[in-house]
Amino acid sequence: MAFLCKRRQVPVLHSGNGLFASVRRRGIASTAPAIQEYPQHGFPPEESFGTRREAIKNAKPFSAFLTDTFQRQHNYLRISLTEKCNLRCLYCMPEEGVPQSPPRELLTTPEIFLLSSTFVSQGVSKIRLTGGEPTVRRDILPLMHQIGSLRSQGLKELCITTNGISLHRKLDSMAEAGLTGVNLSLDTLDPWQFQIMTRRKGFEAVMRSIERILEMNKLGAGIKLKINCVVMRGMNEREIIPFVELGREQDIEVRFIEYMPFDGNKWSQGKMLPYQEMLDMIRAKYPTLRKVQDHKNDTSKTFEIPGFVGRMGFITSMTHNFCGTCNRLRITSDGNLKVCLFGNAEVSLRDILRKSNDGEPIDEEAFEAMKQIETDRKQGLISALGPLGGTEHEKELLDVIGMAVSRKKAKHAGMGELENMKNRPMILIGG
Repeated sequence: MAFLCKRRQVPVLHSGNGLFASVRRRGIASTAPAIQEYPQHGFPPEESFGTRREAIKNAKPFSAFLTDTFQRQHNYLRISLTEKCNLRCLYCMPEEGVPQSPPRELLTTPEIFLLSSTFVSQGVSKIRLTGGEPTVRRDILPLMHQIGSLRSQGLKELCITTNGISLHRKLDSMAEAGLTGVNLSLDTLDPWQFQIMTRRKGFEAVMRSIERILEMNKLGAGIKLKINCVVMRGMNEREIIPFVELGREQDIEVRFIEYMPFDGNKWSQGKMLPYQEMLDMIRAKYPTLRKVQDHKNDTSKTFEIPGFVGRMGFITSMTHNFCGTCNRLRITSDGNLKVCLFGNAEVSLRDILRKSNDGEPIDEEAFEAMKQIETDRKQGLISALGPLGGTEHEKELLDVIGMAVSRKKAKHAGMGELENMKNRPMILIGG
């Protein structure tokens, strides 16, 4: 069903290691002044050829726990921070909403950090925080600073996927924590259509967040901005060209996503616009459109228009899967590990973590006690298997992760099967 809206005014964007590793506390900055230069985060200084050669010579094999039977190495972890969201997007959440998990079933901040530390110790170099909407989590900023401290352990990228509603108010502290990338979900450039597709207001706030990132990047923040647009036939396909044109003068990559089936989103093949059709629409307006060389683990097929600063990509999960080079794992907000977005197999990491705390959620007090016991164990003051289980539970955690990864299939089900498979709503997976 097509929706009629007022004629669009396309917005103009103005530049705007181990399980018990210690937590390095960092202060959280208040709102930054208008003029502030941002240090580059996430990546170590460029090395000399000799240093790189030495690093290669002394490199450790990638963790067997994160390598599946198809030799795919999983160095990218996505962590859902919350089931809550301040929007109700048509393709993500059922209109009636979703039942919320009891608070004690959700991961605490120390648990998220412990899992992050564990995965980084095994070779994960990129962590993306998702939701729900991650910015609605009250302690999102101190949590990002804690995870950012893992740069010294090998973390290279700290990213977030967000709807942008409240992002602009938190970006300065996120940049200090080491934020390297923002994937911002935006499916329309029309404020009225925005309300239809999200069932909420907030378009102007999203645009402020985009402008703020562009402003910060001019001051050296180095935050890679990607706009994710889910295309639904009869809903927003007429906006593909205006989205492409956002990149005419701005360093923005717009990624068009094929509409995917999840519980409660009323998916149908008729609503799904294949990427080839999107490509044809763009090429009709811009015949010089050309393919760009993708990186090994890219989820999108990237294109550019000569003369444009930005690029565009297509995430083609439905018509051309990219499972062969998948390097992603997901942890849901209730602590389950999913090795495939479309798979319905899950295993609880939360329950193993909590064995170290008599099955109770690990709060800050318990976390401090765990760190002290680990310190004492390393100094030989207590036995290797202390009251919290010491390395015993670490080993169990890694074994469970390794078994889950080893069972990952070569590729996810096809279009005809996916729509009939039982899976969580997208809001409860974390994308």
